[in-house]
Amino acid sequence: MWHSSTRVTVVAVVMTCAVAVPSSAQTPTEYDLLITGGRVIDGTGNPWFRADVAVRDGRIVAVGRLEGAPSRREVDATGKIVAPGFIDAHSHADDGSARIGGATIRTDSLHRKAMPNIVAQGVTTVVVNHDGRSPWPIAEQRGILERQGTGANVAMMVGHGEVRRQAMGRDTRRVATEEEIERMRALVRQALEEGAVGMSAGLEYDPGRWSTLDEVAALAEELTPFDAVYISHQRSEGADPMWFWPSQDPAGAPTLIDAILETIEIGRRSGARVVASHIKAKGAHYWGSSTTAIQLIERARAEGVRVWADQYPYPTSGSDGNTVLIPRWALVDPEAERPGDGRSPATMLREHLADPEAADRIRGDIVHEIRRRGGPSRVVVFEYPDSAIVGLSLTDVAHRWQTNEIEAALELQLRGDPERPGGGRLRGFSMSDDDVERYGARPWVATASDGGLAHPDDRGSVHPRFYGTFPRKIAWYARDRGVLSVEAAVRSMTSLPALLMGFRDRGHIREGSRADLVVFDLAELEDRTTFFEPHAYPSGIEHVFVNGQAVVDAGELTWALPGEVITSSTPGG
Repeated sequence: MWHSSTRVTVVAVVMTCAVAVPSSAQTPTEYDLLITGGRVIDGTGNPWFRADVAVRDGRIVAVGRLEGAPSRREVDATGKIVAPGFIDAHSHADDGSARIGGATIRTDSLHRKAMPNIVAQGVTTVVVNHDGRSPWPIAEQRGILERQGTGANVAMMVGHGEVRRQAMGRDTRRVATEEEIERMRALVRQALEEGAVGMSAGLEYDPGRWSTLDEVAALAEELTPFDAVYISHQRSEGADPMWFWPSQDPAGAPTLIDAILETIEIGRRSGARVVASHIKAKGAHYWGSSTTAIQLIERARAEGVRVWADQYPYPTSGSDGNTVLIPRWALVDPEAERPGDGRSPATMLREHLADPEAADRIRGDIVHEIRRRGGPSRVVVFEYPDSAIVGLSLTDVAHRWQTNEIEAALELQLRGDPERPGGGRLRGFSMSDDDVERYGARPWVATASDGGLAHPDDRGSVHPRFYGTFPRKIAWYARDRGVLSVEAAVRSMTSLPALLMGFRDRGHIREGSRADLVVFDLAELEDRTTFFEPHAYPSGIEHVFVNGQAVVDAGELTWALPGEVITSSTPGG
């Protein structure tokens, strides 16, 4: 957290830079890059100031009045914003579930390792291996990335789930023994020594779901000597976890509030920085709970716990994109040896509906899932054999078919694609805009995409956050909605994630920092993706430099690979 004394010092430095000619400019020295005439938003949250920015050997070497200074290249940023490159602290550009050569930066494909959808947003650094997933060992992933090159800088987490598998083998659906926890601690230390900058967890998923608070807190203790961070996909993001179905799971599943309390306690016990990742309040019956979550976090912060959060600025999640309102147990053939074998989801549903008791359980679960996905008016059909209902909400479909929403959910399967769970592709808008805005305005909430790699030539649907997270936060929530200032929005994606990750020379515009820079036109900045047509680059991002090299130049991708691997042992990293 910034202290008042720090703010005074930063303002004084900014004022000095804005009015004085640095000594480096008094003795003519050629710069590699000179960005002139722009309004500098330096990443601290302070108001913009007019200044030129000079770069040499991949670092910012001067900020101030530098007109006429010799340079190999000059970029006129008059009327534009010059900001630090954005840092995506929760990226799926790579993780343990990615197949090498597929949707991962560990590939020979330039369309992947250049990270086009990522750098086009102004992102210059990504932090990968989230939700408890990472390759093993970290040294091998690091070596591949360093040899092949990447469009943006990359920092790696070690996945708690992967560590759990390494220590426990396939027998992970239980509480770990003390001996296994000690083995996990050693593995976390190994990963940090190999360059990981922290540990991620996916406590709503296998195998993290079966861990205990004691286990995770013990592993987090290994982070503090390395000044490393713990980032968690928490056990729940609403009234209950994704795996919960009322028909088969006992009451008492963890809620978002339980999960927040656990993250706080992990930070309290370990002393590490802890982050509640992609924080939200999911489900129509849970809207408004952001207020309680915020109060808990701010009270813990006041007590000295180093707890933070990150967020993507959309009211719908990744799991919402393939919403299936019918419980999985009613669609899967228990006799099938492999997924896709056996009787179809439609056939299985018909068989279950023939049993009155099973039919009642199915309908009860559907009620629960509709509510969890935002309510019937916020569940929308995006793909379906009958194109007449594409774009309609579940409420609209029920009206068209002259039935209620529960029966409409059943009919979507029975009338739709028999082989596809749910009969088609639905998306739920499960979060309230009020909760999204309430979180987004907090000074301890960083902006992060939770998105992966994409290219406009790709087929299939992706969440718009893959292309639009960072422009949307600035343009929609700051410029248009006024939820926070433009300077605060920029801080949420620059110096704040740099603080969380321990990056000491990125996330700011100041002498000595790495020359990760973005030049954008605030008036033209726009997230141009839609949920029906998500593969579109944003507008208004004119130049992006990674370590002083252009990856976006005059609005066009250069396909350059100047990214570096940032590790826990990187000097100044």
